[in-house]
Amino acid sequence: MASTLDEHAARIANLLAPLLRSVADPARAETVTLAPGGPARGRVLAADIASPLPVPPFANSQMDGYAVRSADIAAASADHPVRLPIGPVRAAGDAAGTHRPGTATPVMTGAAIPAGADAVVPIEVVDPPRFLGIGGSDGDPGAGVAFSAPVAPGAFVREVGSDVTDGQLLLTAGTRLGPAQLAALAAVGLTSARVRPRPRVLLVSTGHELRAPGEHLESGQIYDANTASLAASLLDTGADVACATAPDDADALLAIVAAHPDADLLITTGGVSAGAFEVVRDALEPRGVSFGHVAMQPGGPQGAGMLRREGLAPLPVVAFPGNPVSALLSFEMFLRPLLRRAAGLRERREVRWLPLAHAIDSPQGKHQIRRGMLRDDGSVSVGAPGSHLLHDYARATVLVHVPSGIAALPAGAEVEVWRIDE
Repeated sequence: MASTLDEHAARIANLLAPLLRSVADPARAETVTLAPGGPARGRVLAADIASPLPVPPFANSQMDGYAVRSADIAAASADHPVRLPIGPVRAAGDAAGTHRPGTATPVMTGAAIPAGADAVVPIEVVDPPRFLGIGGSDGDPGAGVAFSAPVAPGAFVREVGSDVTDGQLLLTAGTRLGPAQLAALAAVGLTSARVRPRPRVLLVSTGHELRAPGEHLESGQIYDANTASLAASLLDTGADVACATAPDDADALLAIVAAHPDADLLITTGGVSAGAFEVVRDALEPRGVSFGHVAMQPGGPQGAGMLRREGLAPLPVVAFPGNPVSALLSFEMFLRPLLRRAAGLRERREVRWLPLAHAIDSPQGKHQIRRGMLRDDGSVSVGAPGSHLLHDYARATVLVHVPSGIAALPAGAEVEVWRIDE
């Protein structure tokens, strides 16, 4: 008797529970460099990180303008502007220096506020509205600059620690390191971080007919699409992936597995049904992996279990069918949520209930998953159910779920839809 989709999902969740717990174990944390373009991108923090310094580390100017003592221009007005002589220029990267009372210090955006100044007046609102005698600009800096309005203390000044204070919790454990997070770590001068380990996945596509893209195809041969789709899917979950292909030969498959003793998880495609050359079933079933059918379409033939290995701990195995759509949908239903949760990522797709643009049929005893596209009117158009229609999957924006027990649905019926174009 076929398992339900939920029963098989629970079986795989139980199978992988020890592995996924170990990924979150602080004792297994790894140190990675935070160098630009380095290995930290996409990793998940294993521990909280506190800032070793304030950001910004010094008061600096938010604008190009003049640093002043607010008291010096407190009486300024349009009718009675206050004119101040110009002091030394402060550009970004210059030492802060000291502001002389009764002067206006030219400061550029990001420049340190000189000691003694407490505000910045933007260049656009002074007279003249440009810097004098700087970088070949015209005008006599000795003539000074006029202010026609007072300024509040602290105006256009980024104070020390206004973004991050010294010792503040910067990022928490479980945070995935994307562009903004890596920038925050760089801004406080950190060069490394402790991250969760990544599950090491061995992905093996099986089939005597498979050839790598770019190779010459003989009669009866096809290009291997499963390695491309599942490797990309695994990388999206944060896994470390090693890829291989195996012919329809049990010894060859077992040799590939033996050559990867450090793998945490084996995923296979193909060779799981009831044909004469079911290499995965022939090789792994005598060694502890179970095979059967799940009441889903596509993706009915499935395998899962702990592979017994001589001299090594048992290896969790998840075996998918070989048809490209079946393999990718199987990953979507059974592995993607588990691996993304372990990686600290959002595990579930966005779910909506939307009306069908047209009537559809479905095998009553199976949970059918169809590829579809959202229409401008808010309805969903559903493609054909074939497990070989990879091009339809590539163009799809949603997956449409038709539960077991439903044989047909009319146009306008609401169905569960998962967004896959995010």
